[in-house]
Amino acid sequence: MKEGILLCGHGSRREAAVTSFKRLVSILKERYQDTYEVDYGFLEFNHPTYEAAVERMYLNGVRKIYALPIILFAGSHAKNDIPFELNTLQTYHDDLTISMAKHIGVSSFLLDLSVKRIEETEAQLSPIDRKETCLVVVGRGTTDPDANSDVAKLTNMLWEGLGFGFATVGYSGTAYPNIKKSLAMVDKLGFKRTIVIPFFFFTGVLLERIYDAVKDRNEISENEYVYTDPFGTDELILKAFDERLEEAKNGVANMNCQLCKYRKQVVGFEEYVGQEQIGHHLNVKGILFEEDEKPGDKKGGIGNTIKKILGI
Repeated sequence: MKEGILLCGHGSRREAAVTSFKRLVSILKERYQDTYEVDYGFLEFNHPTYEAAVERMYLNGVRKIYALPIILFAGSHAKNDIPFELNTLQTYHDDLTISMAKHIGVSSFLLDLSVKRIEETEAQLSPIDRKETCLVVVGRGTTDPDANSDVAKLTNMLWEGLGFGFATVGYSGTAYPNIKKSLAMVDKLGFKRTIVIPFFFFTGVLLERIYDAVKDRNEISENEYVYTDPFGTDELILKAFDERLEEAKNGVANMNCQLCKYRKQVVGFEEYVGQEQIGHHLNVKGILFEEDEKPGDKKGGIGNTIKKILGI
């Protein structure tokens, strides 16, 4: 049976973010091409959608798909949106099986890569004692406390392992505190230097928000604020995907259900228990076209768009 890998991206309004994601796709295609057919899709905004990618793989003879979420932490995307999409697509063909891998989450590879990014940044600065340095880890932020707690756990491991004077979290998305408030609170502690490490793969709206907040804080503070590069396509990230793929193949790609707000009554989120699994990105799925792909465009039209998406 021919097997394939579907790389599940989120999608972005920023062309640079989409370009970076496609660069990762190229790297993973080369990494797995001897064993699998590798394709990719986006949850929202961009093309191809998951549906188009799965159909393209099916037409090429793939009957077993391992879906790798290009997502760091298990918020609603990993728990609701992507599974909803994949479960729906699996019903289109009786002989097709789609197995979803776990998100990266708390991983030794992610921890090692965080250390690498921090040390790379420190190497470009004047040396000071880490006890005089604060570390701020910035996650995307979700409405799921279980996902946010993974960011906090990795923060604590970096704090204790590297010996910073203090460490805390901030978020670029929906969780509290946002990056601006986190830096404002840290500034009151008076550390000579604060290193901000964004837990993100690529550039995009949320990463730009983090960098802007650090620059703004530098303009009004007597203390030094610096940020690291995102994770990108480092070999350690690729090894994390290797690990998640092996788990999916062996049937051990388990989510953390012990404190999941959809399965347990987590304080403050009791109304989410037993909530139906429905994606919330349906209204923005694949809405962004390239200039020559706009519906009704004389150069392309929707028929040519579908052909281009499927690669036919």
